[in-house]
Amino acid sequence: MQLVIPARNRTFGPIDALALVGVVGFAIARWVPIATLVPFWGCGFRKLTGIPCPGCGLTRVADRFAHLNVLGALKANPLGTVAAAVFALCIVLSAAHLLFRAPVPELVLNDREWRFVRWGALLLFGLNYAWVIFAHTQLHWH
Repeated sequence: MQLVIPARNRTFGPIDALALVGVVGFAIARWVPIATLVPFWGCGFRKLTGIPCPGCGLTRVADRFAHLNVLGALKANPLGTVAAAVFALCIVLSAAHLLFRAPVPELVLNDREWRFVRWGALLLFGLNYAWVIFAHTQLHWH
């Protein structure tokens, strides 16, 4: 694993793109009640099967995280909350990068490390989905 620190610059890069998506997403989540404005809003998979999809709770995550209710966001979807926190971190890094020319470090991984990241992501996805199913259905085990 290598951490590369580039020269000071204001070049728009991937972190800045994620920050822009984060700013727009958090602004919509904070000030636009999309779930109440769009009449068909909701999980079609859950309506059809009664089981939540892996993304169930992400609208609540965005709304709660944008209102600084991190615990509520974690209850809605833990991995989605981690993603929201990464977007928030990208916003901070991008602001420092674009305003003050702070270099944005780049993490370079070899093939073995990428394989570990992929398997870890699959494991986290599976655990998160199991939690979403357990937390958002009537299938609670007693």
